[in-house]
Amino acid sequence: MKVLVIGSGGREHALVWKIRQSPLVTKIYCAPGNAGIGEIAELVPIKPNDFDSLIKFVKDNKIDFTVVGPEQPLIDGVVDEFEAVGLKIFGPSKSAAEIEGSKTFAKEFMVGNNIPTANFKSFSIENRFEAERYINETPVPIVVKADGLAAGKGVTICETKDAALDILDALFTKKILGTAGEKIVIEDFMTGEELSILTITDGTDFVILPPAQDYKKILDGDLGKNTGGMGAYAPTPFADESILDEIKRTIIEPTIYGMKKEGRPFKGCLYFGLMLTETGPRVVEYNCRFGDPETQVVLPLIETDLVELMLASINNKIGTIELRIKPISTVCVVMSSRGYPDSYEVGKPITGFDKISDNVLIFHSGTIFENDAIVTAGGRVLGITALGNSYDFEETIHSAYRVVEKITFDGAYYRSDIGKKALSR
Repeated sequence: MKVLVIGSGGREHALVWKIRQSPLVTKIYCAPGNAGIGEIAELVPIKPNDFDSLIKFVKDNKIDFTVVGPEQPLIDGVVDEFEAVGLKIFGPSKSAAEIEGSKTFAKEFMVGNNIPTANFKSFSIENRFEAERYINETPVPIVVKADGLAAGKGVTICETKDAALDILDALFTKKILGTAGEKIVIEDFMTGEELSILTITDGTDFVILPPAQDYKKILDGDLGKNTGGMGAYAPTPFADESILDEIKRTIIEPTIYGMKKEGRPFKGCLYFGLMLTETGPRVVEYNCRFGDPETQVVLPLIETDLVELMLASINNKIGTIELRIKPISTVCVVMSSRGYPDSYEVGKPITGFDKISDNVLIFHSGTIFENDAIVTAGGRVLGITALGNSYDFEETIHSAYRVVEKITFDGAYYRSDIGKKALSR
């Protein structure tokens, strides 16, 4: 088979890396890709939102199968466009992808299907005063979420009412997130252990991939601003069989059944961002695609052919798949550009790739080739992912940071505590 992967980040690099291992695959393309992906796949200079050019490329090159990495093309309907002309593509339809595209839809869907989540209210820019009154009447801390996509920057945990009113003004008046922030969700703050669950589903049946935990805050100790993710580890020691059974019964099954009941069956990778509270697991958010950086730590754990899994999702045969997992641990440390998640500089040469250990994978998130060198091209630049021989997270963490310390670029920044939550377990 010839396969096209759409996207250019660390998630897509991990997908290409895993797809390349399938005996079913003879050739992989990536549009537009990055410098790291270019070492293992042929790069195609087409943007993920240029559906017409993507379809033409797939037809002209007789691509058998397309995999979509980022959320925006899915929410914009790339799967519908491909399927309308008879092309095979992995991912949810536009209507199913709304589970990530609209926080309001997701929250109302959860309430309608008795799926545990935080209490909330939605407000649009037209009823700003009602939103302000709600903030003044609600105990803090509270969480303010932009309804639309915001590249990991749409969620603000507010410790004071003034902070909540400030972010409301930033979204509604200053429009810092554009149209994505013209509608918001204000919800209760949940406490507990965060957990990421990725599932592959055909709209009826599903398989649960190994649970992971990511680090969204920019600073050590989970302080500072939210990012797209500064690292992750898997599998999470605290998510035992009884917890996973409860998540399956109270969250995953009702979600997949509920989407099917609404006439928007979800096919593809459905991501569950969860909080394990004192009263049980609750949904923080849904994603309509593989998580980033969770994909970088979850895919190395999977022994089953990923392409077989994806084809089973498309062909309604997930129930026939046996998921095999390797008994190892993984830790991913994200190296970012100084200033991220705010403004940052790009074009910084990266050195140290020749010092990589055998048990460490380098997934590129924001890199390009420039003057025969690999340089930075994004806020998150690299995902240094170590593979441990067992569940010894301490050694896996050390393996990741040993490589992190050898790779350098001007302004490189990373958290120093990725994976340490696993040690206390």
